[in-house]
Amino acid sequence: MHVFGVSELTSALRSVLEGEFPFVWVRGQAVNVSRPLSGHVYFTLRDGESVLPVVWFRGRQGGAALVDPVTGEVFEEVGTSPQTLLPEEGRETLVAGRITAYAPRGVYQLVAEVVQDAGVSSLALALETLKNQLGAQGLFDAARKRPVPRNPRRVAVVTAPQGAALQDFVRVASTRGLGAVVRVYASPVQGDEAPPRLQYALAQVAADAWAEVVVLLRGGGSLEDLWAFNTETVVRAIAACPVPVVTGVGHEVDTTLADLAADLRAATPTHAAQLLWEDREVLAQRLDDAALGLGRAVRSHLGRAAQALTMARERLAWVSPALRVQRAGLEVARLRQRLQQAGLARVHREHEKLAGLGRRLEFWGPERVRRADDAVRQATDHLARAGAALWERKAREAAVLSARLSALDPAAPLARGFAVVRRNGQVLRSAGAVRPGERLQVGMHDGAFGVVVEEV
Repeated sequence: MHVFGVSELTSALRSVLEGEFPFVWVRGQAVNVSRPLSGHVYFTLRDGESVLPVVWFRGRQGGAALVDPVTGEVFEEVGTSPQTLLPEEGRETLVAGRITAYAPRGVYQLVAEVVQDAGVSSLALALETLKNQLGAQGLFDAARKRPVPRNPRRVAVVTAPQGAALQDFVRVASTRGLGAVVRVYASPVQGDEAPPRLQYALAQVAADAWAEVVVLLRGGGSLEDLWAFNTETVVRAIAACPVPVVTGVGHEVDTTLADLAADLRAATPTHAAQLLWEDREVLAQRLDDAALGLGRAVRSHLGRAAQALTMARERLAWVSPALRVQRAGLEVARLRQRLQQAGLARVHREHEKLAGLGRRLEFWGPERVRRADDAVRQATDHLARAGAALWERKAREAAVLSARLSALDPAAPLARGFAVVRRNGQVLRSAGAVRPGERLQVGMHDGAFGVVVEEV
């Protein structure tokens, strides 16, 4: 994120304001009017909601001619005294100039070029009325405007053939673009005949269906000189034209209704040519950039193609019969070598095993075998004696356990004449637990029988 300094931000804002509003007309009530010793005039334009600071530098106060803000018409001078130039406090005032930012105070202001009373021209009201009527019908809407082709090859120009506007347009056009054909549709551009002739010329352009764009040209002049471009006839002809329309009428301060209806408005006839065609040096540089880019793209493509060809050759070589035979031969040689190594290793292992057996045989000689045999006989005798002693001890323990078991045998008393009385399998241990009439079982050493209890 970029952090602006105060001066840097103010400078950036000034550039934006001056670029977006190079020349504007502003209407409001003049208040706080002052003229210090410097000769500059300072005041504020105010309406119901906002205020706008205005500065009118002394160097811009050289004339007091009245200008129509809608048509650009210049009237006779009304006086040149400094006091005459001052706007009247509290009066509706029209100011023309540029918007800029005043860095020391951090505010935006209007640098005035023209300052005059709000009432200027008798034609202004009528023109404003027609503008509102046509605007309400959508003839000036930005949504209906079409894009104008850049660097067109076929251009129709509607203008007076002998006018300086056409000469300026052709002169600038001859130095820009990559070459184009300009077809002139002759028409007067002022006077009573101009509106219908301009309408006919635009209709002829549409009927020919040849041009990519049509340009209306007219040099600067008074309101009466430019009035043909403020007529309803011409405005509707522009709006109805199927070909994109560019206007280059008058000077930069002149704005006609034809400009509002056109798809693109140029400030002057020469500006119209500048808008249509790019500078040839720019085009040449763009062509060089495109050529360099194409060269890089071709080299990149060839490099990728060469890499793909190399990979294809490698894959083809990998699957070729000759290479497969060669790889098979290498595999056979490798297996033969492994077989030889395995045979030698097996022979070596058997040899080592035989040597180990020999060493073991040498270790176990006749004397060592005799000593081992004596040790085995001694161990056998010792084991026999130990086994006999263990058997005798275990037999005595078994006899003792057998005697204890016989003493604990429940059947032993039965052999001596005793009997066991049971009821439902349960041994009875008390005569009081017997009731008369119950069936009991009497068990003896050689059998059992049932009895019925009688009263005692």
